[in-house]
Amino acid sequence: MAALLLPAPVAAQETVLDGLDYPWDVEAASGTLYVTEKAGTLGIFESGDFRRLPVETSAPILNDRGGGLMGLALTPDFATTGRVVLYHHTGTPDARSNRVIEAVLDGDRWRETRVLLDGIPGHPLYNGGRVAFGPDGMLYVTTGWTENRALPQDLNSIAGKILRLTPDGAIPADNPFPDSPVYSLGHRNPQGLAWDDDGQLFAAEHGQSGNDEVNRIVAGGNYGWPLVQGDETGDGMTSPLAHSGRSTWAPSGLAWDGDTLLLAAMRSGAVLAVTPDGDVSTAFDAGERIRDVLVVDGTVWAITTNRSPRRDGPSSDRLLRLKP
Repeated sequence: MAALLLPAPVAAQETVLDGLDYPWDVEAASGTLYVTEKAGTLGIFESGDFRRLPVETSAPILNDRGGGLMGLALTPDFATTGRVVLYHHTGTPDARSNRVIEAVLDGDRWRETRVLLDGIPGHPLYNGGRVAFGPDGMLYVTTGWTENRALPQDLNSIAGKILRLTPDGAIPADNPFPDSPVYSLGHRNPQGLAWDDDGQLFAAEHGQSGNDEVNRIVAGGNYGWPLVQGDETGDGMTSPLAHSGRSTWAPSGLAWDGDTLLLAAMRSGAVLAVTPDGDVSTAFDAGERIRDVLVVDGTVWAITTNRSPRRDGPSSDRLLRLKP
C-alpha cells in the first residue's frame, strides 16, 4: 500500500547562499561544499565565499530541458587527489546521450581527465543522473528509461538501471550479471542514492503520474518498471519500500541521517523522512522545490531547483541549512 504521509513540522531555514542557477547536486568534504549547476559549473563554497568554476569536457555539456551537468561524487581518495566524478548530458536536442567522467581542479576550472562511461541513452526529461560511491568503494550510477518501454527490462541496455562500476570505470567481477555494469533493473527515472549504516543501498525514483518510489536495492533486483508500479506485483519483481500512490513527490536526492532516509521532494516542496519500515513524513517543510539533500555531522543541507524542465519558474535558487 502507499506510504502514510504524516503531518508536517515547520522547518527553520537559513539561506546560506543564494543566486544559484539550477543547482543539481551538493556534496561536502572537510568543511567545504561543492555544488553542480546544470549549465556546466561546479562551484566551491568555503568560509562564506562561493567560486563558480566551469567544467571543461571533451564532449560539450548539453544544457537543455532536463539535461545538463547533473550528478557529482567526490572520489574516496578526494582528500589527496582532488578527483571528482560527474554525470553530464551531451549531444544535440535531436541526438542526446549522457556520460560519466572524472575531473580535477586545474586553476580556475575543472578539467576532464578521463571518461568512465559513455553512451548512456539520453532523453529531454528522463536521464537519471546521480553518481555516488558506496561503502564498498564502488561507483553507482542511475540512468533513466528514456520513454522506451523495452529498455528498463533489457539487460543489454543500460537505460532504466542502477549501474555499478569500479572507480576506474571497469565492471566489477562480483556484479550480479556477468560482464555487465547493471546492478539493478526495472527503474523509470532514479535520481537518489543513499546507504544506511549497515551498508544497505536505497534509491528514489520518479513514477508515472504518481507512484514515486523509494526502493531497498539488492544486487540483481528487478523493480518492475514499466510492467508494475505502486502496489502491483509481478513474478521476480521487488515492491517498493514506500511509494506516493496517486500523489507526486517528484523525488530527487536521498541521504541517510543515522535513523531515517531524507528525501528531496520537488513537487512536495519539502524534505521527506522515510523510515526503514517505509513510513513517510515531512521532515522539513521548505515551500520550495528541493533538488538534493545532504547530511554532514548532523547538519542538514539542501539545494533548491525552482525551475522545472517542463515549465519556467524563479531563476534564482538557494543553498539552505535546515533545522527541525
